[in-house]
Amino acid sequence: MAESHTRAIDHPLDPLTPDEIEAAYEVLTDERDVGEASLCIKIELAEPEKEALRAYDDGGERPDRRALLVIRNSSDGKTLEAVVSLEEASVVSTEEVNGQPSIAIEEFIACEETVKRNEEWQAALHDRGIENTDRAMVDPWSVGHEFVPEDVDRSRRLAHGLTFVRPSEDDGDEGYAHPVSGLHTFVDLDRMEVVKVVDYGPPDEDSPIPPEEMAYREGDVELRDDLTAYNVDQPDGPSWSVDGHKLEWQNWHMRVGWTQREGLVLYDVGYEDDGEVRSIIDRASCAEMSVPYGDQNINDRFKNAMDVGEYNIGRLAKSLTNGCDCLGHMHYWDAVMNTAAGEPNVLENAICLHEEDNGTLWERSDWRTETDEVRRRRRLVVSFVAAVGNYDYIFNWYFYQDASMEVEVRLTGIDSVSAVGPDEDPDGYGELLAPQLNGPIHQHFFNFRLDMNVDDGPNSLYRVQNEQVPIGPGGLDPMGEADERTANPGGQAFYAKREQLSSESAAKDLIDPLKGRYWQVINPAEENYLGKPTGYKLVPGGNVEAAMQPESSVMKRSGFIQYHLWATPFREDERFPAGTYPNQHPGGAGLPAWTEADRNLEEEDLVLWYTLGVNHVTRPEDWPILSVQVYSFTLQPVNFFDGSPAMDVPPQHAIEGQDVPGHGDHCATDAGADADDD
Repeated sequence: MAESHTRAIDHPLDPLTPDEIEAAYEVLTDERDVGEASLCIKIELAEPEKEALRAYDDGGERPDRRALLVIRNSSDGKTLEAVVSLEEASVVSTEEVNGQPSIAIEEFIACEETVKRNEEWQAALHDRGIENTDRAMVDPWSVGHEFVPEDVDRSRRLAHGLTFVRPSEDDGDEGYAHPVSGLHTFVDLDRMEVVKVVDYGPPDEDSPIPPEEMAYREGDVELRDDLTAYNVDQPDGPSWSVDGHKLEWQNWHMRVGWTQREGLVLYDVGYEDDGEVRSIIDRASCAEMSVPYGDQNINDRFKNAMDVGEYNIGRLAKSLTNGCDCLGHMHYWDAVMNTAAGEPNVLENAICLHEEDNGTLWERSDWRTETDEVRRRRRLVVSFVAAVGNYDYIFNWYFYQDASMEVEVRLTGIDSVSAVGPDEDPDGYGELLAPQLNGPIHQHFFNFRLDMNVDDGPNSLYRVQNEQVPIGPGGLDPMGEADERTANPGGQAFYAKREQLSSESAAKDLIDPLKGRYWQVINPAEENYLGKPTGYKLVPGGNVEAAMQPESSVMKRSGFIQYHLWATPFREDERFPAGTYPNQHPGGAGLPAWTEADRNLEEEDLVLWYTLGVNHVTRPEDWPILSVQVYSFTLQPVNFFDGSPAMDVPPQHAIEGQDVPGHGDHCATDAGADADDD
């Protein structure tokens, strides 16, 4: 048995250290034979249960430090889940699970190499006039469930290889401008062998490959020369305080964490009010994604990536670069993960922390007294970036000085494309991005799991939206008197209708911006000084309805995209909206299955699941690189305070230490700006 490898940690929710990852794998392999051909898919913190965390926060014992491991034994095709106690240096539990774990990066690399050695695949390239197959690159896609050839055993661990051709053998050249449409390769990842090559042929025998190159790198494009420098200067340093994974800024308190599956995770999000840190969210993350494509073409209709559950989006995160992904004074956290061999893998600078100016916070100008007060709005940004094949996703968590927060996703990178013939038009199922290059119509869905805990709970959920009042004198109240609340003689009356959503079925909801719909989580046991229950509301931003048929494989497997809002009572084992193992799963797991019980949501430990949808009808302006598409939603306090929490934000001249007479706030001229002598 291995010795104990725990170290002094700041908090039970801190991610595993490199030593702990190494120790966890050593403990497991010392006690159990996982097979020589096994892959270590995941080693991450086995988060303590809520009850144990609350006891610890109340001064109790620290919960046992444990690691969760997922192992794939390629020789027998079995998946093992294990929990290891790092303090006891022993295996707590093991279980063989019926499910395909997410695909490891090492499998992606080996899959491409396997395809490129296949003679049938090489012959298909030769038939298309591509003699140098070393120029080809293969992107392994998840296969889903239904889009597998009938003669291929779906119980195998599979990947679906798509082929592209780089302009040269240089590894730095992109090949996405040259898709080899019609060529599909299915690979058994356990045995790492090609099990099926399907060749539908090119769209046009005379011109099978789109002709244009893609150029976007600095040396490939003539750059503008009229852009002056823009630098963010914080001479006194940042306004935040960081202690390990604990973060404090402008009354906000939280802990910053990481998992291989979700990437950035935020814990214990609260706001300090009159010396007390009041709880808002216990745990927040992007828990799943679904990216379905709408083109009926045989080369594109299978595409539906679930980048969190199938690929481990945390493993696909990039190391952020000072001055590029963030500006100003920055703090970084590394992400500690594991390789397929069970060894620690440290991704430096995976999470970036910085402040940024965000326009006006509030402003008041009084024409009678000729006075004005202005406050600049600053926000804290906690972010990470994941490069998922051709797409790049930027996840920003914004925190504001008025106690609101915003969750934002920015989509950029390269569109997933296919080839069409010289005279072919995709006609709405896609759009031409360049000659013979089709960008299929598709959608992106991000499901955010928000384990709410407003003022230490329990909480209840309400839908709030505008309600029109019919024109007329109104009805009668219970006493037979005229009810002024229902009167609308002028026709302009409307009010905010509040409806409690007391069960899981009632909480399944879509956005309705025409009615100003939002959802409010309240604590009925806590009130502000006006006697109103304290709460936070979730306000949708841009969104879209899922366009797939209910009977489609996409809707079965990614059932969470059916609604924008779901709500459930907290359960320790309900973490992922499409289930724990969505890879190759036929569907029905996760939120659709859990909510069949229609459990009570009144005064419960509530979890909100918000699905943020993006509709992408491609255009030539998206090529070769998609300029960021920005989508978000916000959480705002409602009756959480007795007044505006932003009144104490100082004006800019006070921050800069300037003595500006007269008006309340005048923004000073930048030191480097030109100014007249007089």
